Amino acid sequence: MEKQALLTQWLHEQEIAHIKGWDFSHIRDRYKEEDDLPWDFGSIIKSYLHDTDYLLDMETGGGEFLLSFLANPEHTAAIEGYAPNIKLCEERLLPLGIDFKAADGGDELPFEDDYFDLVTNRHGKYNIQELKRILKSGGIFLTQQVGAENDRDLVELLLGNVELPFPKAYLSIARQEFIDNGFDIIEEAEAYRPIEFYDVGALVWFARIIDWEFPYFEVKKYQENLFKAQKIIEQDGVIKGKIHRYYFVARKK
Repeated sequence: MEKQALLTQWLHEQEIAHIKGWDFSHIRDRYKEEDDLPWDFGSIIKSYLHDTDYLLDMETGGGEFLLSFLANPEHTAAIEGYAPNIKLCEERLLPLGIDFKAADGGDELPFEDDYFDLVTNRHGKYNIQELKRILKSGGIFLTQQVGAENDRDLVELLLGNVELPFPKAYLSIARQEFIDNGFDIIEEAEAYRPIEFYDVGALVWFARIIDWEFPYFEVKKYQENLFKAQKIIEQDGVIKGKIHRYYFVARKK
């Protein structure tokens, strides 16, 4: 395909790069990610969650992940701070009886002290002092996080050598912070797994959505690197990178 036709395609992907919740269906079958983590975070949550527990899901996105393990809506709260998702959560979660509040996970949380039995957080911010405040004694915090080296190969392919956006996002650092603040670590794991893109347009869309990893990425600004990526697709049929994930379960003493 001629360069101008490719650029037109990529510019279109850049223009339509918007999502509701955390919905990557636009590039379904055009990329593959995270299918083979050595743990299932949803199953881990279910193993700790009981119907009588009071649960908070932080940084809930559009509530999609929460609904996959929801046990008792009347005992469930959720927060989300990203404006486009707040309305979605209000429409989706409030009618179920879930106590949804617009709030950012890294800030002061709008809940009473010693209130929750479990707090879950998948790929979101948190404030450890606020977690200590809202969890009951013996309460559980379960989190899966995106690690510092996530998508690094892809970032370097498109942008070159830019700073890590979250240089402290490693299991060893996170777990020690919780230990230092009066938590016991019950279980943990860290993994690096493949991520693959089968066309450059899908990678363009992805980079615009994950803008904190691909800062200031624009098609025209980085078109020469995109043409290099296109050559990889033409030669190998795939652009390969790696994801970085870790999880841990911490109990408040």
